[in-house]
Amino acid sequence: MKALILAGGFATRLRPLSCARPKTLFPIVNKPLLQWIFEGLAENGVTEAILAVNALTQFHIRNQKPPKCGLKVRFSIDPPKKPLGTGGPIKKAQKLLGRKEPFIVLNGDIFADIDYKKLIETHNKNGAIATMALCCVKDPCSFGVVELQGDTIKRFVEKPPKGQEPSNLINAGAYVLSPEIFDYISKGKACSIEREVFPQLVKAGKLVGCRINGLWMDIGKPQEYLQANKTVLDTIGSTLEKPKPDGFKVSHPVAFDKGICIGEKSLIGPYAIIGKNVKIGKNVTISNSVIFPDVEISDGAIIEGAIVGEGVQVGKNAKLEKGCIVGDQSKIRDNVNLNENMSVCPAKEIA
Repeated sequence: MKALILAGGFATRLRPLSCARPKTLFPIVNKPLLQWIFEGLAENGVTEAILAVNALTQFHIRNQKPPKCGLKVRFSIDPPKKPLGTGGPIKKAQKLLGRKEPFIVLNGDIFADIDYKKLIETHNKNGAIATMALCCVKDPCSFGVVELQGDTIKRFVEKPPKGQEPSNLINAGAYVLSPEIFDYISKGKACSIEREVFPQLVKAGKLVGCRINGLWMDIGKPQEYLQANKTVLDTIGSTLEKPKPDGFKVSHPVAFDKGICIGEKSLIGPYAIIGKNVKIGKNVTISNSVIFPDVEISDGAIIEGAIVGEGVQVGKNAKLEKGCIVGDQSKIRDNVNLNENMSVCPAKEIA
């Protein structure tokens, strides 16, 4: 079984963090999102993953080299200056996917615990052209929403106006598609599979839904990304190695990567996710935050509800308040206070 991962977007809503990395390489509890995706696919019997990406994303993935988890990994590169939408990359990858058997397609910006075997069984049982993973959410108007009758999707509305949603069941961004799907997508042209292809399949009675019950999160916005880290930490926290405080205090749950150094009288947690080789000074407080690798945090700094990019330097007694985002390689000088929801572009110095 093959899987196509749609990862060609530029993650503009996650700037300034996405200025230096694609969304698929954002760490979720110190592990790249792409690695989580690979692990889920491998556990469900997938043997080959094809990444539909732009050339820059391909470069970043090859440079970082996330573990492939036993999968054969290949790339399908979007044409430069010509985005293909969500359907065009599927058509472009046709030769790699083949026309012999159904395949999985999933969005590369979703963290989800999906039973792909159940998805495939539902697809085969119904003789569908497309089977869509579905999950329930409280506010469905930002997603594709379905009206389900048995397994068959009778209505599909992409991002309906608030109050006009046919249900609270949404498109979870994962599908099983039969090779006939290629006949619905024009070659070399941008295509929205949600707006152009799925409505045709609804009319033909060939679009099927399969409810998923596991964890599902969109990480398209900074606060969603931060919340995803906290939710996953709640889920797997008991399996993580518990740090042994030596002169500092820990309030669980926390996640520590390798090579971390923490000064005395610092308080780490709850919900502090600390990346590789981070150096933390004395009397530092970090909570509800994600700290990327190679960050240096000086004495007396306070970080509460922030995301701190790779290689950032935080000065003495600096304070990063809720919603702050600091881009890679930036410098926050001594005694600087970043108020709520402030963003710092990569390599900037704030004094």
